[in-house]
Amino acid sequence: MAMAMAMAAIVSLSNLPAFPRSRHISPPRTPFKRVVILPVKCSPGPIENAEQEPELTSSPPSTAPSHSGISSYNWCAALGVLGFSETGYLTYLKFTDSEAFCPIGGGSCADVLNSDYALVFGVPLPLFGMVAYGLVASLGLFLAKKKLPFDIEEDSGRLILLGITTSMSAASAYFLYLLSTKFAGATCSYCLLSAALSFTLFFTIVKDFGLQQIQNVVGLQLFIAGLVVAALNTSYSTSETVLTNLDEFNLPYYETTISTESSPFALSLAKHLRSIGAKMYGAFWCSHCQEQKKMFGHEAAEILDYVECFPDGFRKGTKIAKECSDANIDGFPTWVINGKVLSGEQEFSVLAKESGFVAEDTNPS
Repeated sequence: MAMAMAMAAIVSLSNLPAFPRSRHISPPRTPFKRVVILPVKCSPGPIENAEQEPELTSSPPSTAPSHSGISSYNWCAALGVLGFSETGYLTYLKFTDSEAFCPIGGGSCADVLNSDYALVFGVPLPLFGMVAYGLVASLGLFLAKKKLPFDIEEDSGRLILLGITTSMSAASAYFLYLLSTKFAGATCSYCLLSAALSFTLFFTIVKDFGLQQIQNVVGLQLFIAGLVVAALNTSYSTSETVLTNLDEFNLPYYETTISTESSPFALSLAKHLRSIGAKMYGAFWCSHCQEQKKMFGHEAAEILDYVECFPDGFRKGTKIAKECSDANIDGFPTWVINGKVLSGEQEFSVLAKESGFVAEDTNPS
């Protein structure tokens, strides 16, 4: 614009009339050039089209961290998926009552995973971990794409991620304390892996926030950590009396001798029940189970397909036998005849009816 104005001014000046010559002084023969100095300032603006070059404006710095290579959000997503897989596996084992494969620690690992501390308010602890890791993985992916659901701003998403990882690291620290005090000498590879993942996620997010921003939210972090520890203490304190009693309870396995004689009907019924695959589930300390065996008598009781659900005795942390667990046995005695479950002591007439046994079968052929 300034350059155009300057050129227009020069053109207008070139149309002005020439100064008159003096009659007494002869002008020189050389051509005369008029020089006009105009007070025009030059501007470094574009000459042709100003719209071709975008205007540079200063924008406020973003609070989200920028990294070269793999971003911290992608790291959170990857670690979250790993933790979700681990806790998902443990949750599946808990609900199916299956034994975990413990590459390090052996039996002590299973003792920790099957202990009463593996439940929080009656909910399996791995289920809480699976939810937490799932949220971390999801938020990491959304933040990496800068596309959060429900119109959540990026700063809010980062703050939520910080809160979740803070709660996870606080819980992991608490469980490591329990592992060193309540299970001295035991090794739990799954517990240590989960703790390592939680701490790694926490320090990754803290590093991205930076010291200045962390100082602004440290109060919130302390509140979240305190809330998690208080909740865990409340959960375990409610069962503290039961845990203490179980520590002192130890019942070794013993066998009970059946001295009564078996009737011909009891012998035939026992043979028939065994031939169709009927089973009786019981426990060595169950008085009703002993009464059911006495009803059959010594010889017939030996024929029955009886399953002992606690063959190694009963003490704190003892699990029911797998065969009983697979059959969903929750009381003794329990009969399973042709797929039908009969709980408690049963009369001969009921057992004969459910199994299809008739009295004529007592006559040997």
